[in-house]
Amino acid sequence: MDIGQRIRNLRMQKQLTQEELGERTDLSKGYISQLEHNQSSPSMETFFAIIEVLGMTPAAFFAPEPPNHKIVYHPSEHRIYDDEALGYQLKWLVPASNENELEPVTVTLAPNGCFKSFEPSPAETFIMVQTGTLHLRLGSQEHVATAGDTLYFHATKTHQIRNVGPSPCTFTLVTTASYL
Repeated sequence: MDIGQRIRNLRMQKQLTQEELGERTDLSKGYISQLEHNQSSPSMETFFAIIEVLGMTPAAFFAPEPPNHKIVYHPSEHRIYDDEALGYQLKWLVPASNENELEPVTVTLAPNGCFKSFEPSPAETFIMVQTGTLHLRLGSQEHVATAGDTLYFHATKTHQIRNVGPSPCTFTLVTTASYL
């Protein structure tokens, strides 16, 4: 195991600079750099201080890394849900994505179809419209997007997506919180 690289990876995951990690552990930026490049070895006390700031236990730090996760998903692996009453089809593009930070789905709304209403949440939402006309109600505001348009918003208000056009509307939606 490359201890320096592991410290660097964890520091970057926590979005800390070398200087910030150094400040939180009473170490210099230069010393953190030396550790990350395996030019120096920390004492046990220093090592424990670093991994505590990085939110790790010694056991977790030295645990073997999980095997490589699947990267490519074939369309045959997509999971589909049809809601005929509301007039939409939901396609999960990454199976079990609700366990990840991002949840990408493709939604097709029938003419006059609507996607369920969502309560406020801390999620960030990205939408790219492939076909048709999408209507987003976000709190008291109304937004219209057509094929090729993208939308990005914080889901801090009640919101709902509808298709008010005469043809199906297909869009890809990616959220940072599992709330679909």
